[in-house]
This record gives sequence, structure tokens and C-alpha cells, in this order.
Amino acid sequence: MSNIQRRTVLQLAGAAGLAAALPHSQAADDLAAARAEGKAVFYANITAVKPIVEAFGKDTGIQGEYTRISSSKFVSTVATESRAGKLLADVVQGPLPVLELLKANGMLAPYRSPAAADYPEWTRPDDTIQLFGIEYVSYLYNTKQVQAPDAPKKYEDLADAKWKGRIVMADPATHGSTISWLLGLKEKVFASEADWTNFVKALAANQPMFVASFGPTPAPIESGEKSIAISMPKYIVTKAPAPLAWGPRGGGQPLLGTPRAMALTAKAPHPAAGRAFMDYWLSKKAAGMLAKEVGEYVAAPGVYPPIDGIDQVKVQAIRELSDAEIEKWGAEFKRIFKG
Repeated sequence: MSNIQRRTVLQLAGAAGLAAALPHSQAADDLAAARAEGKAVFYANITAVKPIVEAFGKDTGIQGEYTRISSSKFVSTVATESRAGKLLADVVQGPLPVLELLKANGMLAPYRSPAAADYPEWTRPDDTIQLFGIEYVSYLYNTKQVQAPDAPKKYEDLADAKWKGRIVMADPATHGSTISWLLGLKEKVFASEADWTNFVKALAANQPMFVASFGPTPAPIESGEKSIAISMPKYIVTKAPAPLAWGPRGGGQPLLGTPRAMALTAKAPHPAAGRAFMDYWLSKKAAGMLAKEVGEYVAAPGVYPPIDGIDQVKVQAIRELSDAEIEKWGAEFKRIFKG
């Protein structure tokens, strides 16, 4: 290989997150094998993937193909394709419990990406699944309706009677992420179960407006119909220049959310290209695109969404609830919030 060819391969390998952790010859060989396979196929439930897939193709010369699959259909789709010997995906991304179920059924392959070598330890639960971010939840408010000194300073403030009729949230009786978030507050924020129970009851007494998911929560506060949304701070980026700010700030309380996970498939049609895609996705370049363009909270060190103060707050992963827990607490929250 000539020096010019070597520099070209290493430039591409570096873009894919390989060069930093692999010997030059190995990085070059891995990328050459990936390019020979031609493409990498990615199944995911995350949105805004297209720019990263396109950048991957431009930087590596490997075509990326993306299919979005909802969380509710993820396991059945992958399992059906795998059993039929027709699994198209090389890399899968979804909620951690979904990937854990796929792993338990032998559908994932071990892989530790060198691109994630400096990621926090919590992002590597095992040698197969890699966590790359947190789907963080908090509260937003309309800065034209609520001045910063009057805004809630901590979660407990959402229970203040002055916010009665002024809050919008995803329905806690049916929305799994909201149920998980409320239980996360119980386990990671409140000092006692009694304090948390009082908070939930007081929040319910404020008669929030319910919507089906996080997606519709910003609209009522953008319009001024409501003042506060239990929602996702990433909407400050995607809804800009809407007058939105987030909390809690300055009191030491964390933001909470469910971890985002990815892994290689055990029967990947293009295993080398799949590894190259996973390396690229975990690189700071791709993480920066997720953070800056769609406000995602990523695990890549030093990479943050362009949201004022978000780099100063602790963001913690909460545990995923079982289906039985979701059903149990959904019924309990229905009783509390709807009578």
C-alpha cells in the first residue's frame, strides 16, 4: 500500500472511529473488508438518522440503509426475519429491554467498538450491547408566560397549586416513558416514598392536560394555552425559536431518562460494514450531529446539545420497567390522576 493510499484509508477509518484505537494495518483491513461488503443496514426506533447515514456513506464509501421500526414492533420484526433466515439488519438500535430480549434469544453478536473506548462505564452493560445516550425527560416552560424567577426550581414545585390547569403531560395512565419517569423520580430524587406519593397526588390535583406522547407536549406551551410541559429538553432545539426553557436548574436535581442502546446482529449480512457503521455512529462526529441537530443527550464525552446549561446538570439513566410494572403503575396513575 502506498503512503497516499494509507493516508486515504486512515482518514476514512478515523471518520469511522477506528483509527484512534486500532493499529494502522488493522484499521485499514477492517475498513477494506467493510467497503468490499458494500453497505450496512440499520434498524432503529430513533428519528433524525438520515443525516448520519448520509455522512457515513460520504466519509467511508460504504452505503448506509436505514429502516425505522417502532419499539412495539421491533422484537417481532427482527425475530421473524431472523427465523426465516432473511434478517436484513447489520446493526439494531432500540430501547435497552428490546435489545436485551434480542440478546437472550441469540440474535445479537458481541462487539466492543473502539470508538466508545472513552465512553462512561455505565454505557457498557455487557460485551454485546452499547449504550450511546439517554432519552432525557424533564419539564419545559414558556419564557413569555413564565419569567425565570417564577419558574419551577425543582420537581416538587410542579405540585404548587399556582400551576393548576397550566400543565401539559403525556398521559401517565398509558404512556410508558412517563410512567417510567415518575417511578424514576421515586427511586432517584425523592427522599421517601411518602414524599413522592404526596408529590404525585398534588401534581394530579393540578389537573394537567393529557396528550398521547411527548411529541404533542410542546405545542400547548408554544401557543400559550399552557405554561409548563413535562416533556423532553431536546424540543428546545427542534422547536427553535419557540420561547422554551427547561428545569430544574441549580438545585442539584438530575434529569432522568431511559438509555438508548445499539448492537450488531448475530447473522449480519454485512458484519464488517455493520462494525464500521457502529464505530461511525459512536464517533464524536456522529454524536455531535445527534446532539446539535436534534437535541439528543449523548454519552460521547464532551458532546452536548446546544441547550443553555445542559452541560452543568447530571443526566441519569433510569431502569426500564417490565410490562407488568407498566400495567400496574399505569392503573395506579389512572386512579390518582383521573379518579
